[in-house]
Amino acid sequence: MHLRSTKIPKDAVYHPVFARFYARMSVAAETRAGMAAIRAELLAGLSGRIIDVGVGNGLNFAHYPLAVSEVVAIEPERCLRQLAVRSALRAGIPVDVVPGCAEALPVKSEAFDGAVASLVLCTVRNVERSLAEIVRVLRPGGELRFFEHVRADDRAMAATQRALDRTVWPLVCGGCHTSRDTLAAIERAGFVVEEYRRVRMPEWGIRLPTSSCILGVARRTTVVD
Repeated sequence: MHLRSTKIPKDAVYHPVFARFYARMSVAAETRAGMAAIRAELLAGLSGRIIDVGVGNGLNFAHYPLAVSEVVAIEPERCLRQLAVRSALRAGIPVDVVPGCAEALPVKSEAFDGAVASLVLCTVRNVERSLAEIVRVLRPGGELRFFEHVRADDRAMAATQRALDRTVWPLVCGGCHTSRDTLAAIERAGFVVEEYRRVRMPEWGIRLPTSSCILGVARRTTVVD
């Protein structure tokens, strides 16, 4: 059993309207916005036992390499978790979809070779606690693969992001924040960022508050008590 003794509410997050919208939008983005290629790059080369935090409707599952022995997929939102279970049934590798939240992962310490955070650190209530949990569950030397919305690198869009984050955006977008400095948070958590690049999503068309993203790899080097 991989579950910890800590009790995690099955519906730690509940955004049924946004969940249905996100499910439709994310499927369309696989081809129209190039997300399928991003997912393939994000997950390439992974092996062993992986924890995927905040899997949404499970679109990552189709891109895991066969060298991955198991994916434990954490998703707090009920509607998205149900869709993730369906995606898991079609995956080419074993996937166990588990209710839980990033701030209190329901798994044992140092149990995973790798962790994946894909469009989730923008929505968690506490970024630092969530990253500390990822550090905890990774084996020493384990890697974190990340693809996240981040603060834009120009003043005008960054100001727009901050204004939206203070007002309507988290309310209508399932808790999403567009202006977080996620790369700095990953480094503060005790990871060494080995490589990353900035990505604009989508690469063409109107620039959105969520267009500024980072894609990269970080490694756990800290010792957890």
